[in-house]
Amino acid sequence: MEQIRIHGRGGQGVVTAAELIAIAAFYEGSESQAFPNFGVERTGAPIQSFARISNQPIVTREQIYAPTVLIIQDATLIGTVDVFKGTDKNTKIIINSPRNNWPNLKLKSHQLFFSPATEIALRILGKNIVNTVILGAFAKYTGLVSPASLKKAIREKFAGKGEEIIKKNIAAVEEAYGID
Repeated sequence: MEQIRIHGRGGQGVVTAAELIAIAAFYEGSESQAFPNFGVERTGAPIQSFARISNQPIVTREQIYAPTVLIIQDATLIGTVDVFKGTDKNTKIIINSPRNNWPNLKLKSHQLFFSPATEIALRILGKNIVNTVILGAFAKYTGLVSPASLKKAIREKFAGKGEEIIKKNIAAVEEAYGID
């Protein structure tokens, strides 16, 4: 079972990111689940959400303490929240950053990836909501879902937001994935 933990801040689409992963995985024929970890949330506060993907029924419902994939939507959380807790040498870590700006990070993981998600989001979406962008990187670096399934998930989840929003989010996924 793949266990995905997503860290970000309130208002960045952290919960929606987990939901989109689960929907995309479902389109791939996998079992999936997504759920948030809510406290007294407010815009800008650190939050996390979770997703699981499996080829077997998923019966567990607890938070993810040992992620196989860690997504950090807001790199300013590094050093303020223990976002790397529970990772090991096999955890795939995807950080919203154009490059490794943390040369002194002491990580167990040997699989560290970077995505300029904020830059892409600001250019394509016009605001710093990076969830769909970082999911393009997630698809690219993990292979757990395809860009096609992510696009279907975006169409489903954002159906009520209008075609322009859907097209922009799909373009953001494609750019982060590297589709020309």
